[in-house]
Amino acid sequence: MHTVDVSGTPRHWDLYRTAVVDIRFGERTVRIAPRPRGTAEGFFPLSDGGGATVHVITAWNPRGRTAPDDANARDQHLLLDEVRRRGLTRWPAVGGDVCGTHREESVAVVGLSDTAARDLGRRFGQDAVFAWSPDAWRVLACGSGAVAVSGWAASVRASAQS
Repeated sequence: MHTVDVSGTPRHWDLYRTAVVDIRFGERTVRIAPRPRGTAEGFFPLSDGGGATVHVITAWNPRGRTAPDDANARDQHLLLDEVRRRGLTRWPAVGGDVCGTHREESVAVVGLSDTAARDLGRRFGQDAVFAWSPDAWRVLACGSGAVAVSGWAASVRASAQS
Protein backbone atom coordinates (compact mmCIF):
# COMPACT_ATOMS: atom_id res chain seq x y z
CA MET A 1 0.00 0.00 0.00
CA HIS A 2 2.67 2.52 1.00
CA THR A 3 6.28 2.96 -0.04
CA VAL A 4 8.29 3.77 3.06
CA ASP A 5 11.85 4.79 3.76
CA VAL A 6 11.98 3.80 7.44
CA SER A 7 15.39 5.26 8.28
CA GLY A 8 14.94 7.93 10.92
CA THR A 9 11.20 7.49 11.39
CA PRO A 10 9.53 9.01 14.46
CA ARG A 11 7.99 6.88 17.19
CA HIS A 12 4.40 7.45 15.95
CA TRP A 13 5.25 6.94 12.26
CA ASP A 14 2.56 4.30 11.67
CA LEU A 15 -0.09 6.63 13.10
CA TYR A 16 1.02 9.46 10.80
CA ARG A 17 0.95 7.12 7.79
CA THR A 18 -2.71 6.21 8.45
CA ALA A 19 -3.91 9.68 9.52
CA VAL A 20 -6.60 11.59 7.65
CA VAL A 21 -6.77 15.35 7.17
CA ASP A 22 -9.86 17.53 6.81
CA ILE A 23 -9.25 20.82 4.97
CA ARG A 24 -11.88 23.55 4.82
CA PHE A 25 -12.09 25.25 1.44
CA GLY A 26 -14.66 27.99 2.00
CA GLU A 27 -17.98 26.31 2.74
CA ARG A 28 -16.80 22.80 1.88
CA THR A 29 -14.61 20.48 3.90
CA VAL A 30 -12.61 17.82 2.09
CA ARG A 31 -11.16 14.75 3.81
CA ILE A 32 -7.90 13.41 2.41
CA ALA A 33 -7.23 9.79 3.28
CA PRO A 34 -4.27 7.60 2.29
CA ARG A 35 -4.93 4.97 -0.36
CA PRO A 36 -2.78 2.50 -2.31
CA ARG A 37 0.05 4.09 -4.24
CA GLY A 38 -1.08 5.26 -7.68
CA THR A 39 -4.58 6.17 -6.46
CA ALA A 40 -5.64 9.82 -6.80
CA GLU A 41 -9.39 10.16 -6.39
CA GLY A 42 -11.46 13.29 -5.93
CA PHE A 43 -10.88 16.98 -5.50
CA PHE A 44 -7.40 18.54 -5.63
CA PRO A 45 -7.47 22.29 -4.86
CA LEU A 46 -4.83 23.55 -7.27
CA SER A 47 -5.73 23.70 -10.92
CA ASP A 48 -2.17 24.27 -12.15
CA GLY A 49 -1.33 20.75 -10.97
CA GLY A 50 2.24 20.26 -12.24
CA GLY A 51 4.44 20.13 -9.19
CA ALA A 52 1.99 21.95 -6.91
CA THR A 53 1.96 20.66 -3.34
CA VAL A 54 -0.29 21.40 -0.38
CA HIS A 55 1.60 20.90 2.88
CA VAL A 56 -0.29 20.30 6.11
CA ILE A 57 1.47 21.46 9.26
CA THR A 58 0.43 21.67 12.90
CA ALA A 59 1.96 23.07 16.06
CA TRP A 60 -0.10 20.79 18.33
CA ASN A 61 1.45 18.25 20.69
CA PRO A 62 5.15 18.84 19.98
CA ARG A 63 7.38 15.75 19.85
CA GLY A 64 4.29 13.51 19.76
CA ARG A 65 3.39 14.23 23.37
CA THR A 66 -0.01 15.53 24.47
CA ALA A 67 0.26 19.20 25.45
CA PRO A 68 -2.28 21.30 27.38
CA ASP A 69 -4.98 22.94 25.23
CA ASP A 70 -3.74 26.47 26.02
CA ALA A 71 -0.18 25.59 24.94
CA ASN A 72 -1.47 23.99 21.73
CA ALA A 73 -3.64 27.03 20.98
CA ARG A 74 -0.75 29.44 21.62
CA ASP A 75 1.67 27.46 19.43
CA GLN A 76 -0.90 27.07 16.64
CA HIS A 77 -1.49 30.85 16.73
CA LEU A 78 2.27 31.39 16.33
CA LEU A 79 2.36 28.97 13.39
CA LEU A 80 -0.56 30.77 11.71
CA ASP A 81 1.19 34.12 12.25
CA GLU A 82 4.29 32.74 10.53
CA VAL A 83 2.25 31.41 7.59
CA ARG A 84 0.50 34.81 7.23
CA ARG A 85 3.82 36.66 7.47
CA ARG A 86 5.17 34.57 4.59
CA GLY A 87 2.10 35.40 2.51
CA LEU A 88 1.28 31.75 1.83
CA THR A 89 -2.09 30.60 0.50
CA ARG A 90 -3.68 28.73 3.40
CA TRP A 91 -6.77 26.89 4.55
CA PRO A 92 -7.81 25.66 8.01
CA ALA A 93 -7.20 21.95 8.51
CA VAL A 94 -7.56 19.26 11.14
CA GLY A 95 -5.51 16.07 11.15
CA GLY A 96 -6.12 12.93 13.13
CA ASP A 97 -7.17 9.33 13.15
CA VAL A 98 -9.93 8.07 10.88
CA CYS A 99 -12.28 7.50 13.86
CA GLY A 100 -11.99 11.11 15.01
CA THR A 101 -10.80 10.22 18.51
CA HIS A 102 -7.56 12.17 18.05
CA ARG A 103 -7.64 15.52 16.25
CA GLU A 104 -5.08 18.31 15.90
CA GLU A 105 -5.73 21.75 14.47
CA SER A 106 -3.49 22.31 11.47
CA VAL A 107 -3.02 24.56 8.48
CA ALA A 108 -2.83 23.56 4.82
CA VAL A 109 -0.45 25.80 2.87
CA VAL A 110 0.72 26.30 -0.69
CA GLY A 111 4.06 27.82 -1.58
CA LEU A 112 6.56 25.79 0.45
CA SER A 113 9.11 23.27 -0.73
CA ASP A 114 9.24 19.96 1.13
CA THR A 115 12.41 21.18 2.85
CA ALA A 116 10.76 24.43 3.98
CA ALA A 117 7.66 22.55 5.19
CA ARG A 118 9.83 20.14 7.19
CA ASP A 119 11.82 23.07 8.60
CA LEU A 120 8.63 24.83 9.70
CA GLY A 121 7.29 21.63 11.25
CA ARG A 122 10.59 21.06 13.06
CA ARG A 123 10.54 24.68 14.32
CA PHE A 124 7.24 23.86 16.05
CA GLY A 125 8.51 20.55 17.44
CA GLN A 126 6.71 18.30 14.97
CA ASP A 127 7.71 14.76 14.03
CA ALA A 128 6.20 14.99 10.54
CA VAL A 129 4.22 17.05 8.04
CA PHE A 130 1.96 15.95 5.18
CA ALA A 131 2.52 16.74 1.51
CA TRP A 132 -0.46 16.40 -0.89
CA SER A 133 0.15 16.59 -4.62
CA PRO A 134 -1.91 15.56 -7.65
CA ASP A 135 -0.22 12.15 -7.72
CA ALA A 136 0.70 11.33 -4.09
CA TRP A 137 0.02 11.72 -0.37
CA ARG A 138 3.32 11.78 1.51
CA VAL A 139 4.31 11.86 5.15
CA LEU A 140 7.61 13.71 5.58
CA ALA A 141 9.62 13.22 8.77
CA CYS A 142 10.82 16.58 10.08
CA GLY A 143 13.93 15.22 11.78
CA SER A 144 15.24 13.07 8.93
CA GLY A 145 14.76 12.37 5.26
CA ALA A 146 12.23 9.61 5.96
CA VAL A 147 9.16 9.66 3.75
CA ALA A 148 6.11 7.44 3.32
CA VAL A 149 4.42 7.66 -0.08
CA SER A 150 0.89 6.52 -0.83
CA GLY A 151 -2.01 7.48 -3.02
CA TRP A 152 -4.98 9.47 -1.79
CA ALA A 153 -8.73 9.87 -1.94
CA ALA A 154 -10.43 13.19 -1.24
CA SER A 155 -14.09 13.24 -0.33
CA VAL A 156 -16.40 16.14 0.53
CA ARG A 157 -17.55 15.97 4.14
CA ALA A 158 -20.84 17.17 5.57
CA SER A 159 -20.40 20.66 6.99
CA ALA A 160 -20.03 20.75 10.75
CA GLN A 161 -22.47 22.88 12.71
CA SER A 162 -20.84 26.01 14.15
